[in-house]
Amino acid sequence: MKRYARDMRGHGANPPNANWPNGAKIAVQIVVNYEEGGENCVLHGDAASEAFLSEIVGAAAWQGQRHWNMESIYEYGARAGFWRLHRLLKDIPVTVYGVATSLARAPEQVAAMKDAGWEIASHGLKWIEYKDYTAEDERVDLDAAVKLHTEVVGTPPRGWYTGRCSENTVRLVAEHGGFDYVADSYADDLPYYVRMGDRDQLIVPYTLDCNDMRFATPQGFNSGDQFETYLRDSFDALYEEGEDGTPKMLSIGLHCRLIGRPGRIQALKRFLAYAQGHDGVWFATREQIAQHWMAEHPATVAKRPSAMEKDAFISTYGGIFEHSPWVAERAWGLELGPAHDSAEGLWNAMARAFRAASTTERLEVLDAHPDLAGKLAAAKRLTAESTSEQASAGLDALTDEERQLFTRLNDEYVAKHGFPFIIAVRDNDKASILQAFQQRINNDSADEFAHACTQVERIAQLRLQEILP
Repeated sequence: MKRYARDMRGHGANPPNANWPNGAKIAVQIVVNYEEGGENCVLHGDAASEAFLSEIVGAAAWQGQRHWNMESIYEYGARAGFWRLHRLLKDIPVTVYGVATSLARAPEQVAAMKDAGWEIASHGLKWIEYKDYTAEDERVDLDAAVKLHTEVVGTPPRGWYTGRCSENTVRLVAEHGGFDYVADSYADDLPYYVRMGDRDQLIVPYTLDCNDMRFATPQGFNSGDQFETYLRDSFDALYEEGEDGTPKMLSIGLHCRLIGRPGRIQALKRFLAYAQGHDGVWFATREQIAQHWMAEHPATVAKRPSAMEKDAFISTYGGIFEHSPWVAERAWGLELGPAHDSAEGLWNAMARAFRAASTTERLEVLDAHPDLAGKLAAAKRLTAESTSEQASAGLDALTDEERQLFTRLNDEYVAKHGFPFIIAVRDNDKASILQAFQQRINNDSADEFAHACTQVERIAQLRLQEILP
């Protein structure tokens, strides 16, 4: 049983309507990352100094040593950058990603966050890399972060973002059970759920592109106007989609030591004025977005083909290809994943299994299909699917003359090609079916075999569309 864990489908071509409050066309969500005092530093018990997201291009970690310049850059974020951001954003809903040890070393900043009504989510115990941590050790730090956060802030965090996470992070947060949302994803412009064990965990995705971290990365932003332009373009694109009826969320990531510099803060100020000058803009915290999404789009227990056991899968989908459960069995053995939990996705897998079969096997599938308006229909011995399909084109209510015509065409077609005439009747009506019947009888049998196989696939596709999203 091969299963692909990554979800490459998401909300699909037609995402749900976010239905933001008051008909907003866009939700703008601003994050202030508060990491200063929680970064890698030997004073914090770490093996080396920090080397990430600073003004020092190409910085390297100093093993066993303090990096005075690096430390002072982070200190700038706490001492000056935070207060500059606070003055600008204190009247706007903001989410803080607060590193627990950073918050513990910043009582006045925490008080200012609370006075402004900002949401303070957890950014982990320390701002360090977790990719090489065992799941057990990462869970210990997660629990310690929640405990320290609660002591310092006064309430436990309802949102979580590790940032420098591991493959276990989202699962561990979901298992903790105390979080309304996880932000360790960059996969969408809308919230979504992931199934972790018996829990549907809401993900409110974050951003690395509308993020001032790109002032500190190669090929990033060199000046404030580049950042401002990028934010404006992102806003305009999403605002336009909102006007077209598919409102989204714009996440903006900020860091006190980066955007908090005088040469950059003006760009943020200009962008805020630009966004606030539009109607239908909802500035919200991530917790507000999470609560709204859970109310508007609660998690539902959906049938997930990729998660089904073999027997259940075959029982459910074995009739999609007429009387040919082997197609479902072989499809189950493919590398299925979340992308196959939709009608189009599962149809693709089943069509693959059918196309990979031998000519003899595919011919058996064709032979399993009943004649149109034939003896089986008259005897009411069709499958439920075939009965419904033939009725949709009025083939269950033929006149005696029409029935005789279908019988004659069925006999001629089988005599010529060696298998029944097959057409996706839901795509047709009685007149177009008769027209196709009379035309296709004269086709070359090899071409007609290929055409019939295509119709078999289309019938399967339509059947799946009736039972899957």
